[in-house]
Amino acid sequence: MGQAQQDQSRIDFKILKSQKESFQRAAHVGGYRTVTEFLVSSAQEKADSIFEKERMILQSERDKKLFFMTIMNPPAPNSKLKQAVKDYTVEFGM
Repeated sequence: MGQAQQDQSRIDFKILKSQKESFQRAAHVGGYRTVTEFLVSSAQEKADSIFEKERMILQSERDKKLFFMTIMNPPAPNSKLKQAVKDYTVEFGM
């Protein structure tokens, strides 16, 4: 048995006849060689989309936590910020 065959796995499931007909038509119209190719491609695209949304949500949660922590515990001003305040004060007389 070749390496490619060893890495493969099978998924079997039942679907409605109307779904099968729809998938066959979509595979044909979409230029896929087989319904299986269409279904695997479609399922992979959906899985990738779900993973990307999950990544964005987790990234967003980290960003929110970092933002909140920075607001609640701001770092001490560095020399560039201090100079910017001086320049602003000189420019606008505040």
